Amino acid sequence: MVVWSAGLLLYRLTPEPQVFIAHMGGPFWAKKDAAAWSIPKGEYDPDTEGALDAARREFREELGVEPPEVEWAELGTFTYSSGKKVVVFTGDGAGFTASGFVFGEFEMEWPPRSGARASFPEVDRAEWMSLDAAREALVKGQRPAIDALAAALKALPG
Repeated sequence: MVVWSAGLLLYRLTPEPQVFIAHMGGPFWAKKDAAAWSIPKGEYDPDTEGALDAARREFREELGVEPPEVEWAELGTFTYSSGKKVVVFTGDGAGFTASGFVFGEFEMEWPPRSGARASFPEVDRAEWMSLDAAREALVKGQRPAIDALAAALKALPG
């Protein structure tokens, strides 16, 4: 069975093309930076929820702020090596202020095999990055979204 996720990839064009991405939270990612960032996204059931609605919901749940009211365009569906499919929407977030976050949390057994449970933030920080920096920072399966966005931005008039 295919697992589906949907996410929002905000971009801004000044001072240079940048995207807004989030560093994954929890103990596994705490000391990692390269390939430890993600487009704000999450799983959904395409039989019960639209991809854009899910992407907006997940942005809100992960970051604790409303996604900006912008015109969203479907950038594409990107398939991980695991088979998971991620539908990415993009929009011009030039007016989005990256502050005031209240990160959502998840619970897991920690330390491993201890029987104890602990809560961790889904993401522990989020920021604007250049396209080149984001390409290195994002998990491998999301990097093609940066290339697709770069191509779309080159096609913009002006």
